[in-house]
Amino acid sequence: MALVIKQAILIDPRSAYNGSKSDILIENGKITGLGVVNASPGDQVMQQEGLCVSPGWTDCFSNFFDPGLEYKETLESGAAAAAAGGYCRVMVMPNTQPALHAKAQVEYVLQKSRSLPVTILPIGAISKNCEGKDLAEMYDMRQSGAVAFSDGTHPMQNSQIMTKALLYVKAFDGVIIQLPDEEALSKTGLMHEGVMSTKLGLQGKPALAESLLLNRDIELLRYTQSRLHVTGISTAASVALVRAAKQEGLQITCSVTPYHLTFCDEDLAEYDTNLKVNPPLRTRADVEALKAAVLDGTVDCIASHHLPHEFDSKVCEFEYAKYGMEGLESCMAAVRTTLPSLTAKQLVSLFAINPAKIFGLPLPEIAEGEAAMLTLFQFDKANTFEKSAIKSRSVNNAFVGREMIGKPLGIINNSISSILSI
Repeated sequence: MALVIKQAILIDPRSAYNGSKSDILIENGKITGLGVVNASPGDQVMQQEGLCVSPGWTDCFSNFFDPGLEYKETLESGAAAAAAGGYCRVMVMPNTQPALHAKAQVEYVLQKSRSLPVTILPIGAISKNCEGKDLAEMYDMRQSGAVAFSDGTHPMQNSQIMTKALLYVKAFDGVIIQLPDEEALSKTGLMHEGVMSTKLGLQGKPALAESLLLNRDIELLRYTQSRLHVTGISTAASVALVRAAKQEGLQITCSVTPYHLTFCDEDLAEYDTNLKVNPPLRTRADVEALKAAVLDGTVDCIASHHLPHEFDSKVCEFEYAKYGMEGLESCMAAVRTTLPSLTAKQLVSLFAINPAKIFGLPLPEIAEGEAAMLTLFQFDKANTFEKSAIKSRSVNNAFVGREMIGKPLGIINNSISSILSI
């Protein structure tokens, strides 16, 4: 049975149909017709007002906790959350038990997720057990399918290991992903260090902890001439450092989270544990600097930093709550809402085109004969993000109940359709 999508606005800079309305005929996982398509008896037909179709989106930093911590998230529930958020591919962090630090763990993720509607791509650990002490089996993991390397939520503190990793990935044009946080300065903090942390009586994490480690990593990048992706930047100082490094010609890219673009430290006045994240929410001025960096292209892509937790890890005193937020389903609408001047083309670059370029992933264009790896969404749809929209095992999402603009409708990937509401 063929699938016919009627009168969709195609958003793909590489397509001859970019920006225009077109029907799409999909047969056996391939696009076989564009323009005006007449459905045959028995074909599945999809049509929705304001429907946009783009190349499939990729999230470059999520945690599915499988293997070892499946009570937080499984590969299956994570894939369901990703599909609901419009993602065809998700790069998963290595912070599992055991860590994704050897080929066996990488192959486990790839094999277990093979039949899921979302393509799950493992990020291999830089160090064994993500402990920052000894290099992991990076080459073997790359051969087995690891798409990048990072210690995930445990930023690499050891300069020698970081240097070795940057040099090592040059052999196969790999990418190191780092979340910049100097733990010696920030480890005991609970939120951004500033006026609000003083008012709330919470120990702070200084912005210096982020810029200090980012400065070091840029120096190491300059020394090694390798490739570095910095994720979760949260301060105006970090934006300035990345911008300067790019102007210098270093191979550095960066991503921000939807919640760092939306919330600031003032939003913690009610001690909402859903907003306890790392890096912490910064000042309103930092939020504005991040927004400007997205619009001017300094920020390359959006990373959900999907970090789901079970009930007991979030419904407790702020001091004892775990860091992180569930966020795949709300990611697109959060970005669209906080950046109303963002165009559909810019959004698709942030969610689809740029992640594929950075990490060397294939990205079929919307053209006849190409594989159908597509995201369906409404760019201007006003809606309230409800808890019922969350498909993850966890609901620690601070966007629940908020009025949003933009709505993912589903994906077509791996010859599987996962459509939510057409």
